[in-house]
This record gives sequence, structure tokens and C-alpha cells, in this order.
Amino acid sequence: MQNIRWKAFWLGTCLSVVCFFIWAAKGIIPALVVLSIGLFIYLASHIYWIRKLQIWLKNPNPDDVPTGSGVWEGIFSAIFQTHRKHLRSEAELISALEGFKRATNALPDGIVVLNRRNEIEWCNPPAEIQLGLDLNKDINQAIHNFVRYGEFIDYLQAEHYGEPIHLKSTRNPDITLQIQLIPFGTEQKLLISRDVTAQEKTDLMRRDFIANVSHELRTPLTVVGGFLETLTDTKGVVADSARSYFEMMIDQTSRMRRIIEDLLTLSRIESNTDVPEDTIITMSTLLKMIQNDAKALSNGKHKIHLDTEKSLNIMGNQEELLSAFSNLVSNAIRYTPEDGDIFIRWQLLDDQALFSVRDTGIGIEQQHIDRLTERFYRVDRSRSRDTGGTGLGLAIVKHILHRHKAKLEITSEFGVGSTFSIVFPKSRTAQKATTA
Repeated sequence: MQNIRWKAFWLGTCLSVVCFFIWAAKGIIPALVVLSIGLFIYLASHIYWIRKLQIWLKNPNPDDVPTGSGVWEGIFSAIFQTHRKHLRSEAELISALEGFKRATNALPDGIVVLNRRNEIEWCNPPAEIQLGLDLNKDINQAIHNFVRYGEFIDYLQAEHYGEPIHLKSTRNPDITLQIQLIPFGTEQKLLISRDVTAQEKTDLMRRDFIANVSHELRTPLTVVGGFLETLTDTKGVVADSARSYFEMMIDQTSRMRRIIEDLLTLSRIESNTDVPEDTIITMSTLLKMIQNDAKALSNGKHKIHLDTEKSLNIMGNQEELLSAFSNLVSNAIRYTPEDGDIFIRWQLLDDQALFSVRDTGIGIEQQHIDRLTERFYRVDRSRSRDTGGTGLGLAIVKHILHRHKAKLEITSEFGVGSTFSIVFPKSRTAQKATTA
């Protein structure tokens, strides 16, 4: 660019000097004529090369760039270099894109790129097989036209993609797909589909095994516990020196029975794939019942507070939700020292129903929070045994909430207390006018 400006300056200077000498020798008129002719030739040459550039731009072949003359020689040279650089960048981009396509085509998972309107921009062959797509025909079509499940449409519109959903394949009902959406880029989404049929069968076998073993163990433990209690209550049968051993056996038998009952409950909830009944639950009555049960469990050792919006109700399975709510409250009581406070709250927050249990207990360290809903995971094993916990309560809560499309949020500060909150989607809230 500096060279181009220098050439333009040099030509302009030469023409000015020539006109100045003609003016001095022949007068102003001849000098103006020469200046006009020079300017005309200069402008005509520019128009000529502009025309050449216009013709080349219609078919920009890097091997056919005009050579140009004067300042245009530098301009065409710069265009040639820029165009060659652009072609190299384009080739590198195409190569990277082809590499990406080869990599995604080798994956067993289906991948679909969706735009902000949830329309298909691209997909790999596994996605075509699993979801019944054809990239050549279905590009720019809405994804819900091909995955016509109400659960998927709700998942797509809810915009809460933390947990995947499971659907039956539209092509083969015997195949189960795990679908997850991942936002990326500018309002785009990545849909990942995975065949989890084998995993589903393994999980089913595991659930059946646990349910069968638990069912078979329940009766013998009931019999053993009954005999131990009978022997302990019968005068003269158990010596005073051995009575503590019998009481210990009764406690451990009861604990095993509670674990088996929780295992059966968890197995029953996991195997129930039906959508919960949409019956309206009168929450003020249900929460009062939970508060009374909490007071009985606490036996006067804690203060149980209840704050509820009486006009706010919810749709779902009352038995399951009662189990989930009671579980959180009983945990708060177990892990809160005497004279502590338990706050039960039911409110509408940002158009979503929120049930929360806050305690002033021992609290939970941050590294344990993400694993609390795992089966048999315990923050403090010795304390869990002392309080009678089975390690399955929060796993049961998690599956109940998953069936109701709700989510569990946990906040805690070690040594201060914890808050367990259940957030229900707007579609499950039901409000009615309060009565005097």
C-alpha cells in the first residue's frame, strides 16, 4: 500500500513539473491543455483497470488475476495474495470440517445440530438410524416433527437440560434411546442420542434381583424379629446378663427390615414408568399431616415450623410425594441436635411451586452434596447408623421427583445447617381461592 501511494505521488509530481515548464515556456493555455490530457489519460487508465477488475470479480480465478500497470500493478498483486490466503484458509476449514464429520460418523451416538428454532442443521448417520432422519431431505425441518413424543417436546421447551430423558425408538419400539440436549454457540443446541437398551436390560435385571432378594428376606427377618421380641418380653426366658444382647439383635433386625422395605420401595418406583396421576393434592392438609408426624418423630426435642401458601396446590401422586416430603423432614430431624429448629415451607417462587426444609443441624461439607442421592452413600456412617438411616431415602426422593419432572436442590454450610428444596415445574402447580 505504501508503494502504491508512492507511485501515485510520483506520477502526480511529474505531471505537475511538466505543466509548470510548459506554462513558463508557452503560457497558461498550453499548460492547461497538457494537464487536461494527462488527467484524461490517467483517469482513462483507471477506468480501464477498474473494468478489468470488475470482469475478474465475476469469476475470481487466482490464476487469471490481471497484471495491471502503475498503481494497479500493486493493487492486483495485493488482491492476488489476499485471495490465495483466503483459499488456503478455506481449504484448511474444509479439511477440519471433513475431519469432524469423519470423527462424528465413527461415534456410536447420534448427533444432531439444531438452530435457535430447533430446526435440523446437520446430523450424523447414527442419528439418521436412531431417530429416522434423512439429512438430504430433512435439513431445516423442526426436530419435533420426527421425535413425536410428548415427553421430548416438554423437555425441548422446558430448556432445563441437566438430566437426559429416555424414549423408545420410533423405528424399533424394542430399542430405548437416551436423549440429551446441550446448548452451544449462538442459541444453538446439540442433540445427543444413545442406544441404552442393553443398559436398560441390565438395570431391569438388577432391580428384579434386588426386589426378589428383598422380598425373600423380609419374611424370615420378620419371623426372627418376632421371636426375639417374644423371648425378650417373656419373663425368665432371657437372663438379665444376656438381655442387652437380645435388645441389640432386635435393633439390628429392625434396621435390616427398614433397609429391605426401602429397597422394595425404590425398586417399585424405578420399575414404574407410568406418568403419575394428575390428581390435585391439597397441600395445606398434607403439610399439616407431615408437621404432626415430624413432631411425633422429634418427641418434643425440636421446634417444627410450618409456613405454607394455602391457595397453592399441586398435581401428582399423593402417596409418592408424601414419601418424598416426609423423607426430607425426617432427615432434618435426625441430623439436627436437640433444641434445634426445623422450618418447613411451601411457596410459589417465579411461577414454580417450591417445597423446602431448612434445619439448624450439623450441615454437610460441599464435597458430599453431589453424591447424597446415591444408594447407600453416607456422609458419616457411624452417625447414620445411630440415627436409624438406611442410606436409601434420598435415592427414593430422587426417583419420585424424576417421575414428577421436579428437581432437588441442596444448599448447606457445615456446622450451620442445610436446606433441601424441591422445585416443581409450572405445569404441575394448581392454585385455588382460599376459603374463610
